[in-house]
Amino acid sequence: MSPAADGPCTAASYDDLVAGVLAGAYGPDPAGLRISVAFSTRQAVRHAGRSGGYRNEVLSLRLGAAVGSCAVEPGALTDAAVEACVGADVATLLGHELLPVRVAALDAYLMHVLPHESASGARPFPLPAGSSLEKSRARARAVVELIDAPPGARVLVVGVVNSLLEALRERGLAYVPCDLKGGTTEWGEPVVTDALAELDRCDAVLASGMTLGNGSFEALRAHAAAHGTPLVMFAQTGSAVLPRFLGAGVSAVCAEPYPFFWLDGGPGTVHRYAGTTAAADRRAAASGAAA
Repeated sequence: MSPAADGPCTAASYDDLVAGVLAGAYGPDPAGLRISVAFSTRQAVRHAGRSGGYRNEVLSLRLGAAVGSCAVEPGALTDAAVEACVGADVATLLGHELLPVRVAALDAYLMHVLPHESASGARPFPLPAGSSLEKSRARARAVVELIDAPPGARVLVVGVVNSLLEALRERGLAYVPCDLKGGTTEWGEPVVTDALAELDRCDAVLASGMTLGNGSFEALRAHAAAHGTPLVMFAQTGSAVLPRFLGAGVSAVCAEPYPFFWLDGGPGTVHRYAGTTAAADRRAAASGAAA
């Protein structure tokens, strides 16, 4: 019986998850499944009222009805690399020389066999229609609610998103912004570049799924597992991958499969795992009692 029939399945590490997929532990042999469509999505954004902007690029692979994605550095992925994924079997792509291709292939496979449904532990959370900033803030609230930490706790934010920092402040949480690009936040706060150096002085970690694509996720997961530090993941990259680490260092996931909130002004859905019951529901109950 595959893990899909049993509900959520926890992997001990990223390599353990890949090995399990290749061994058929999660569903059909990935060597028999081929990618039908490969594409990249590029965006540049500057929300109304914000002083700065940013760029994103995401590689996506389609397997049947499922789409797996991994963010890449803008301009780092060639057209030839994208086109070479079309028609390739998933097992081959899991051994690709480019890590983002490997992650997108793993995400596509797990979206295919363990989609974001209640049987897999997912709880849908609706995002309202609105402007790019309104949707960004709505998603940020959905993510930050998953952090089970008291006011005044310090959160290491790996992958700076200004709306997330804003939502953390609304909850009375302190934060250390961290991003490989460095720089400053919208409010002039310095952004550190070494997440591992900050872990011991933070009470919780909020990290982007992009850590899968740049190879830094496993160190964060292992530290959280060893020290009991809450690790919440917000995931466009690897939205179907990260729920597999719940209970193995990851405490909660806000999964956002393609198409992402920034692509459309209409309503959308993210899928929350694990922490919604423990953290968000308690806060919602307390808020109702206070009202």
